[in-house]
Amino acid sequence: MLCVVLPVELMAVLSLAAAADHDIASLPQGWLARLAVLVLAGVISTECSIGTERIRHRRATVPHIDLSSVWTFAAAALLPGLAACALVAILYLHIYLRVDRRAGVQAHQITFTAATIMLAVQTASAIMGLAGANPYTSAFGLALVALSVLAYAAVNMLLVTTVVVLAGERRDLGTFLRLLRSDNEWVLEFASLSMGALVGGAMASFGLGYAVLVLPPLVMLHRTVLVRQLEEKANLDSKTGLLNAAAWHERADHELRRAERANQQAAVLVLDLDHFKLINDRHGHLVGDSVLAAVAAAVRAEVREDDVVGRFGGEEFVVLLRGVDVTDDRERAEAVAERIRRRVATLGVEVPGPQGTVVVADFTVSIGGAVYPPDGDDLVRLLETADAAMYQAKNTGRNRVRMGVAGS
Repeated sequence: MLCVVLPVELMAVLSLAAAADHDIASLPQGWLARLAVLVLAGVISTECSIGTERIRHRRATVPHIDLSSVWTFAAAALLPGLAACALVAILYLHIYLRVDRRAGVQAHQITFTAATIMLAVQTASAIMGLAGANPYTSAFGLALVALSVLAYAAVNMLLVTTVVVLAGERRDLGTFLRLLRSDNEWVLEFASLSMGALVGGAMASFGLGYAVLVLPPLVMLHRTVLVRQLEEKANLDSKTGLLNAAAWHERADHELRRAERANQQAAVLVLDLDHFKLINDRHGHLVGDSVLAAVAAAVRAEVREDDVVGRFGGEEFVVLLRGVDVTDDRERAEAVAERIRRRVATLGVEVPGPQGTVVVADFTVSIGGAVYPPDGDDLVRLLETADAAMYQAKNTGRNRVRMGVAGS
């Protein structure tokens, strides 16, 4: 991670030093007033959304977008890169002191974020500078504004997502692409950048006071994003981070209808931890929760990003495997189930004990599966078939995989 963070921060410093002489010599008339208005507006918008932003930080499961790009992009449109970066430094220092520090964000994290924004701002400012003092006065200038929005988003999101992946447990291309194509985050980033482009145009064409008009909708956007995050959080099981039963049913039913329209197969796996009550009785419920989380991570690691994984409650998990173009989906589903079974059998969960750390191991899982459409033509029937197969696996010795009708 440091191999990305340190070069990015160094690049930001060097780019500022390289641009200093040119930007200081080319400061436009009234630049200080523009900078002051944007700083004031940014500080006011942060102050009006402090409570909302702190909650968003605690609930965030993807890279946090703080909506300050409304002001930083407007600065890129109205000011040379050096002056725009000064605004970035002021706003992010204020955001750190008022929001991020109390939300648990470390100083080095906000420093890296500010560095990525500075690089994005300088990129956008350089592109819009090709259109002259006011890029909003011509079709060519508006095209450059649109290109600047894309460049700003690309620089910021690519760098931040890379570091988030490197700091996480799964450092692979699939995780990077999943975060990068998070539709809601891209929409939010482009919404704030578009508002920034409008603020810049209004201030350049009609007067500095027009920056005030964006404050009410921006505060509402903060609250709308919080509501969305709370809704997403409500769909997750708190102990495992997987979908809860209701959310899994809804998502799996949607995927099954899509498989039907595409004339594809799909499969459902039902997993149940063997003798889980003994783990709780012997080690306590907190250790049991750690075991559930470890099993959830193992299941998630053995399926694709687009497969639907959930917890049904207790020690039971469920997976919907999306259809692929293979000759036998039953064999593929059984192979996935076997991988999960073997991975769970090798797990060891470290828990603190009175005499040091203790490793809880030797727990297993029984798995039943059903394939759409031969084992059932709807989700309820598939779950019934897979559940029956899972109980057959338990009744024949546990730590086994059984597949639907064909496995009975």
